[in-house]
Amino acid sequence: MDSYDGDGNYMHQEDDWDRDMLLDPAWEKQQRKTFTAWCNSHLRKAGTQIENIEEDFRDGLKLMLLLEVISGERLAKPERGKMRVHKISNVNKALNFIASKGVKLVCIGAEEIVDGNAKMTLGMIWTIILRFAIQDISVEETSAKEGLLLWCQRKTAPYKNVNIQNFHISWKDGLGFCALIHRHRPELIDYGKLRKDDPMTNLNTAFEVAEKYLDIPKMLDAEDIVGTARPDEKAIMTYVSSFYHAFSGAQKAETAANRICKVLAVNQENEQLMEDYEKLASDLLEWIRRTIPWLENRMPENTMQAMQQKLEDFRDYRRLHKPPKVQEKCQLEINFNTLQTKLRLSNRPAFMPSEGKMVSDINNAWGNLEGAEKGYEEWLLNEIRRLERLDHLAEKFRQKAAIHEAWTEGKEDLLQKRDYETASLSEIKALLKKHEAFESDLAAHQDRVEQIAAIAQELNELDYYDSPSVNARCQRICDQWDSLGALSQKRNEALQRTEKLLETIDQLYLEFAKRAAPFNNWMEGAMEDLQDTFIVHTIEEIQGLSTAHEQFKATLPEADKERMAILGIHNEIAKIVQTYHVNMAGTNPYTTINPQEINAKWDKVRQLVPQRDQALIEEHARQQNNERLRRQFATQANIIGPWIQNKMQEIGRISIEMHGTLEDQLTHLRQYEKSIVNYKPKIDQLEGDHQLIQEALIFDNKHTNYTMEHIRVGWEQLLTTIARTINEIENQILTRDAKGISQEQLNEFRASFNHFDRDHSGTLGAEEFKACLISLGFDIGNDAQKRTGIMDADDFKTCLISMGYNLGENEFSRIMSIVDPNRMGIVTFQAFIDFMSRETADTDTADQVMASFKVLAGDKNYILADELRRELPPDQAEYCIARMAPYTGPDGVPGALDYMSFSTALYGESDL
Repeated sequence: MDSYDGDGNYMHQEDDWDRDMLLDPAWEKQQRKTFTAWCNSHLRKAGTQIENIEEDFRDGLKLMLLLEVISGERLAKPERGKMRVHKISNVNKALNFIASKGVKLVCIGAEEIVDGNAKMTLGMIWTIILRFAIQDISVEETSAKEGLLLWCQRKTAPYKNVNIQNFHISWKDGLGFCALIHRHRPELIDYGKLRKDDPMTNLNTAFEVAEKYLDIPKMLDAEDIVGTARPDEKAIMTYVSSFYHAFSGAQKAETAANRICKVLAVNQENEQLMEDYEKLASDLLEWIRRTIPWLENRMPENTMQAMQQKLEDFRDYRRLHKPPKVQEKCQLEINFNTLQTKLRLSNRPAFMPSEGKMVSDINNAWGNLEGAEKGYEEWLLNEIRRLERLDHLAEKFRQKAAIHEAWTEGKEDLLQKRDYETASLSEIKALLKKHEAFESDLAAHQDRVEQIAAIAQELNELDYYDSPSVNARCQRICDQWDSLGALSQKRNEALQRTEKLLETIDQLYLEFAKRAAPFNNWMEGAMEDLQDTFIVHTIEEIQGLSTAHEQFKATLPEADKERMAILGIHNEIAKIVQTYHVNMAGTNPYTTINPQEINAKWDKVRQLVPQRDQALIEEHARQQNNERLRRQFATQANIIGPWIQNKMQEIGRISIEMHGTLEDQLTHLRQYEKSIVNYKPKIDQLEGDHQLIQEALIFDNKHTNYTMEHIRVGWEQLLTTIARTINEIENQILTRDAKGISQEQLNEFRASFNHFDRDHSGTLGAEEFKACLISLGFDIGNDAQKRTGIMDADDFKTCLISMGYNLGENEFSRIMSIVDPNRMGIVTFQAFIDFMSRETADTDTADQVMASFKVLAGDKNYILADELRRELPPDQAEYCIARMAPYTGPDGVPGALDYMSFSTALYGESDL
């Protein structure tokens, strides 16, 4: 009898087969039982079995059937005759098939098998077992027997009371069989209850469990092993090989299940990232959609208080509502870039967001938001200025109207009097002079009426909310003014007619009236000016008002002389009356102004002057405070603005310089980001200064070119740039680790890039980019690159051909779909590196996943839901069942699922 040596030859056993059988007949019994059970474990697949191993193989039919079952091949057609020659022919066909498999048969002929020679038959079966059950067992390049023994030793190593050194006495206590089962299926045997001194129980337990749960037929009885000093090695090897094949099949299924779990886990994670991106993008776009109409609302308010509230609401939006959305937008871009990198690394198609949710769409919507925000702020400030101007004009209109109405009160009645009809000559002359004085006063008030009308017109042009009442009041004043003019003309004509009859005129009264009226009008104008409100925005403007006020005060001594002169006229009249005892009936007939009124108004003017002084001093102090606020804001802004610009430039330099590994660069950038974030309190302090400026209604600042809007935009860009730069380094680390690119290669790429980036702009022109690629070993050809640092489709195809790729149109279209998933017609340097590294990387493919599913399906073209639930974790099994299409092949059964189309869909080769 021969055994296999692992090199395709069978070596002679250590002892002659015949002599083994003669020395220990118990071995022959064990071999008969073991070999018969082994043969039946295979023959039952063909629906038959044997009872007597030397008798049932004599005609060669079941022997040929056994070889077909265990090899999976078809033998020559057997002879169906019952003569000896037919049986020898069938056995020879079986022996020739064994010999064709590299097995050298010694001393075994067809005649011995046909004659029922038990020893030759057992030897032949052992040869078949060695070739088809044990030969393929190899652990660490050992022979079949040594490999099987090494496998047993490794599997039972954790069990202290098991020591497998051979295939005979090491198995007598039964613990070796039990240990193999417990190692692979611990739920089948309570190993802790087994005892080494009870071999019968151990062996029976192992054999019964193997037959019931592992589909390993019972090849020996416990008595056969325990009752023999040295159990038969061949029988034990045959039995143990069945355990090996049973558990190795389970291990393959476990490996296949692990591969599928890994692929599905990656797919589930990517799907979750896609869902998160879609939700975050939808929420951000919805917020922008709701916010823009609010910012575009230009419905003006009627009062300053209401517009101030709008401004406060806008400040709350800037401080509280917008900053979280800026962070969300930045995080959205980071998530999108990370997702695309993970998809490239896992050999998945690029992620295309839903329509309208691309990063560019979000940036466009954000730009619209910022445009609306800027326009809304400008509108608010202009409206506040307009309302301030309106309030000032309205108050001025009311003051002038009130003064005019007070002056015109009773004038119509006075003009309509017919007192001249019964007056004496002196009274007529007095009435005439009085009327002349009235007309002088009326002419002096013409200016005020025109001012009132002009103010009303300006209020209408500025769309003052209470314009109807202003217009009505102005119309009443104008109508009354026209009526006064007509009545004055009529009375003057009547007096002129009467004057011819009356000649005596008191010249002194007339002179008093003529001088008192203008002076009185001047005092009323002075009081009006002194009480007039003012609005200024600069120190220069308040200084101008102060200068004008000082000039007015300089005229007071001269006015006082005029007052004393007018009072002197009155005193002279009194003196004449007293001296000549003139009978005066009533007061001055030519004017209603009297010395008491002049003195009262003069005192009022003197009283208003210091009040005006105080108001101008307070306004001057307020403008000085405003100037301090301007300088305070400008000082900080002139520091923070250049600081932000310097930080942006430093980040640009860091992103193109090489200092250490990517991890070192990432650590440096994160520390840099922390230092930037720590600068936030200064931004907040500047916001506080800006709020004080707005509350003080300061609209310009000549001390700085920076506005708060410039600082905000620069700060937001700085935060976004550092976050984006960190994300790029993280993605480079992911690419390096996943694609196997060494740190030296990355340094070489970056060094070449920096060498040709002579202007340190972070980009390469066409000729620079071409020279950089040539320095890395690429033959680009003569076509000049565009000045974008990227290649278009034709340039990329030329580059690939120069590197050895034989590209047809279909193949090039496939590669372009990988490196340019968005079909923009350009290829970035990062996409080119990803493609080249992926071509040489060992990644999962659709074919590998399909092969793994086929193992789980038992080599079928479809798989059942129960098989998925048995081999995969529950969540991933249900994931597959929910997404697999029903199998429609001709060999399908109810509930069959198509794992092939599912596998291709995972890699974007079909729709999932």
